[in-house]
Amino acid sequence: MSSPRDDNDGPLRTERPFERLAQSELGRRYQSRVPGIVATITSLTGVLNLIVALVPRERHRLSQIHDFLPVELSAGAVSILAVSGLLLWRLGTMLRRRKRRAWRGAIVLYALLVVAHVGNGTVFAAAISLACLALLATTGREFRAKADPVSRWLAPKLAVQFLVVAFVWGMLLMTLGADDRLRGSPSIWQRAQEVLLGLIGLNGPVNYRSDRLDDIVHVTLGAFGLVTAVLVVYLLLRPAEPDEGLSAQDEQRLRELLAKQGHRDSLGYFALRREKRIVWSASGKAAITGRVVNGVFLVSGDPIGDPEAWPGAIEAYMNQVEEYGWVPAVIGCSEQGATVFHREAGLAAIELGDEAIIYVEEFSLAGRPMRGVRQACTRVQRAGYEVQLRRASSIERDEFLKLERVATAWRGDAVERGFSMALSRLGDPADGDCLLATATQNGELRGLLNFVPWGPDGLSLDLMRRDRSADNGLNEFMIAEVIQQSAAMGVTRISLNFAVFRDALERGERIGAGPVLRAWRWILVFASRWWQIETLYRFNVKFRPDWEPRFLSYPGTRDLPRIAVAALEAEAFITRPHRLKRLLGRA
Repeated sequence: MSSPRDDNDGPLRTERPFERLAQSELGRRYQSRVPGIVATITSLTGVLNLIVALVPRERHRLSQIHDFLPVELSAGAVSILAVSGLLLWRLGTMLRRRKRRAWRGAIVLYALLVVAHVGNGTVFAAAISLACLALLATTGREFRAKADPVSRWLAPKLAVQFLVVAFVWGMLLMTLGADDRLRGSPSIWQRAQEVLLGLIGLNGPVNYRSDRLDDIVHVTLGAFGLVTAVLVVYLLLRPAEPDEGLSAQDEQRLRELLAKQGHRDSLGYFALRREKRIVWSASGKAAITGRVVNGVFLVSGDPIGDPEAWPGAIEAYMNQVEEYGWVPAVIGCSEQGATVFHREAGLAAIELGDEAIIYVEEFSLAGRPMRGVRQACTRVQRAGYEVQLRRASSIERDEFLKLERVATAWRGDAVERGFSMALSRLGDPADGDCLLATATQNGELRGLLNFVPWGPDGLSLDLMRRDRSADNGLNEFMIAEVIQQSAAMGVTRISLNFAVFRDALERGERIGAGPVLRAWRWILVFASRWWQIETLYRFNVKFRPDWEPRFLSYPGTRDLPRIAVAALEAEAFITRPHRLKRLLGRA
């Protein structure tokens, strides 16, 4: 039997299916890794260029061309190396997120570096820059992500990063081989003055032995300062494009979904925070809400809506993440949510902590385990405290304004925290189903709790405030009263605070716990000095709740530090100075 032949009578090569599959798999893997490879090379190239411009042995090569190049031109070559290194180091993070603008900027910088290295006499470095330029030019199709919506915080963030690197670079330049470079023995403060003044184009108190070194220092520092100023001014003057929030139509549709499916997740109502971005499934039967923080699209809780429509919402979410080059992350999702995110988006999951849930019918202050809460409630009740429960819709607007003023005064200078488990508003007419508990003593307001709906028969704690001069145990008394009184309103379950890493705190104090677990618990207790990790756990455990695990879903271990910083900022554990906020608001 003859072999199949083509039009030129040559034998056809039959490609086996598994060979095509292997080739396509390899191709996809390579394509998916190209941005990371290019980003790593770019960041390393930026650091190496800063070193090349800094190390005396490498800069000394400029003297080889001193006879036929002006001093200003040779100093300019070093300046290009240093400034390009700084910009490439910054662009590396953006290239990893597949940003198209970062790719274009890197192309221009690598082209300049090739010229600068040739002028500097570093032919090998020029060849490396040329190879990087070719790699970028041939992989442009992998960098398709759009630019993030403009944030006023990008300008000060960029300024701080650039100025810190420029200051460190300038100090190293005057420290390495200082005896051969500088006249006299200038102090550290004098050298710092030289760097700071050089960033704005002025001469400082330091004298140099070589005019060439003097030119290199001042031209490079001046270039650092000029590039930083130009970028910061450009970012501040660029029209703002605030991140999308909930529109009135989106909020209405989301409330309709919560009316049907809100009983599934105690965090569902917090999706109505109006600064959150929303992504809908194609069918409109499910939605995902979250915020973009430092390039991380941070989702809180499970998707809203019918679980059968969750895959559609997750697909739309991942498409948007890919479109903008963001990092996907979900904090506080349930086990079911973490499973679906893993199946549909390939996100890994780790247990973040546990949610304390009280079932009203099972709750009782009787018994030895509840002795501490029972005694606190008795003591507070004898002091004349009373608790009143009302739906928000039954409270007049004027009273809500008063309650808000008092609650703000009680908070003092503390930051208003919350993203995944806080609504961060009180008395909004749209939140009429919220339940407000107020504690009074002889007619004077001393504490308040606000609960958001968790389906038709549940409540989820949103806000807990009390007068600092009130008796100890008031919070316990208010929660116990809410549990006991809410049964008449048809409430069967109440979600209290979330205990981060509860399992580690609980197991780490048991006898026989290993050194790793004890060390982890010590770290959590130490962090509780600022973030109340252990305090919330100790408060919740008093009520003998049922614990429901909550998870963090993330794409890879490498992304965890970035996700952690984004989550801390979203929850307001990391905050920005108020003065800087006002300055940016004016800009």
